[in-house]
Amino acid sequence: MRNIDILWVDDEIDLLKPHILFLEKKNYTVQSCTNGADAIDMVKEQQFDIVFLDENMPGITGLETLSEIKQLNPNLPVVMITKSEEEYIMEEAIGSKIADYLIKPVNPNQILLSLKKNLDHSRLVSEKTTSNYQQEFRKIAMDLAMVNTFEDWTELYKKLVHWELELENINDSGMLEILESQKVEANSQFFKFVKKNYQDWLTGSHKPTFSHTLFKDYIVPNLKAPNGVLWIVIDNLRYDQYRVLEPFINNYYKKEEEHSYFSILPTATQYARNAIFSGLMPSEMEKMYPQFWKNDTDEGGKNLFESDFLSSQIKRLSLDIKHEYYKIISLKNGRDLADSYNATKHNDLTVVVYNFVDMLSHAKTEMEVIKELAGDDKAYRSLTVSWFKNSPLFEIIQKAQRLGQRLIITTDHGTINCKTPTKVIGDKNISSNLRYKTGRSLTYENKDVYAVKNPKDIFLPQVAINSPFIFTKEDMFFAYPNNYNHFVKYYKNTYQHGGISLEEMIIPCSIYEPK
Repeated sequence: MRNIDILWVDDEIDLLKPHILFLEKKNYTVQSCTNGADAIDMVKEQQFDIVFLDENMPGITGLETLSEIKQLNPNLPVVMITKSEEEYIMEEAIGSKIADYLIKPVNPNQILLSLKKNLDHSRLVSEKTTSNYQQEFRKIAMDLAMVNTFEDWTELYKKLVHWELELENINDSGMLEILESQKVEANSQFFKFVKKNYQDWLTGSHKPTFSHTLFKDYIVPNLKAPNGVLWIVIDNLRYDQYRVLEPFINNYYKKEEEHSYFSILPTATQYARNAIFSGLMPSEMEKMYPQFWKNDTDEGGKNLFESDFLSSQIKRLSLDIKHEYYKIISLKNGRDLADSYNATKHNDLTVVVYNFVDMLSHAKTEMEVIKELAGDDKAYRSLTVSWFKNSPLFEIIQKAQRLGQRLIITTDHGTINCKTPTKVIGDKNISSNLRYKTGRSLTYENKDVYAVKNPKDIFLPQVAINSPFIFTKEDMFFAYPNNYNHFVKYYKNTYQHGGISLEEMIIPCSIYEPK
């Protein structure tokens, strides 16, 4: 490994000779100078790995030197060393993107720690993360053999996502492959668990919060917030995507509660999101509000009456609140709401449904460029972050914070990258979703699906006599035998939802207070 080249700038550099000798014994190469002007010249002439910079020097100050160095080489780590504990100096230095800040007198080990933190950080984190996951791998494997409640599954899924994000940061492909195999095994077991318990959950006393009870369980208890509540439903947002968006939200809001709840089946917008806003299961919606509900085989939009469903639920729960509902399906919609958002300050509840992530997953199916940009889960998360940082939604969140509004962020269902086809046959009126099907004369691989012959058993509408619902498992998608190879090639490695997987069913709902 090549030597690390350090530039140490201090007008009392002779007093630091013991520190420099200590570093040289550790195989670091140290060059020094006594003022900012010389330091700037040296940075112009050669490449350094890091600079230690005294703040208080004759001539140009350390802060002025820092500014010049950053203009010459924005990525060069600079560690500010100073006798001063003045707060404004710390703030100026941090604002100028220093790598570290040390108060004199410093000892050699402080310097060594700063070097390792800035130059060996990636390697040390990589080694520690790999070691920790290797230990955790055995525990996850044991948990998989024993998990038998929906609470256990929630915790296990969160743990898998945690390690996926940790290993992604160190770019260890070997460890990621091992984790991926654990996720595959977990989804296999989770499918069996849901198949065995789903119907009983819907009628039993011990059950997770589902789509249709989300409003009553988590939104209503927060409606007494003094400045109102902004409730954001980002369509199709998985837990891992939420986790990578969270650091940006944390700049403006402090998380008070984090819940995970279960999407109903099918994990599809027309079922899950209508259930959220109505507080009802699909068969109940069909019965009570036939003017609002549309089945898979009906013509027209399936989520056109969410605002009506929400108003009906609020009235049914006897809530005396002022509320408004917005659905954002285009950049212009989002921009318009962001520009006029301060007008919501008199609302008890402002609901924003944001459709970008769902559009992103569908675009991946239709557009080659998106297929390349979101080729796997890591890239899919990265694309979600890029959108969020520059979106009107992020601006809306910042404006809500300035209005002092409580923030609730959730989704209606997740999505999964589909890689494995399974054959299905049905008549021409069979529903089109790739992860679930309903319709007459369905023929399918029994081992690949959770089949519900009487949809009323799980509170789903019956489209016609002898029209079961089937939900596929893991990363599978339904493909018709006719033109099978073309169909598989077109839809393989696309993000779909509607079936049974951890990613689709276990989804976040978090409550935040403004900072």
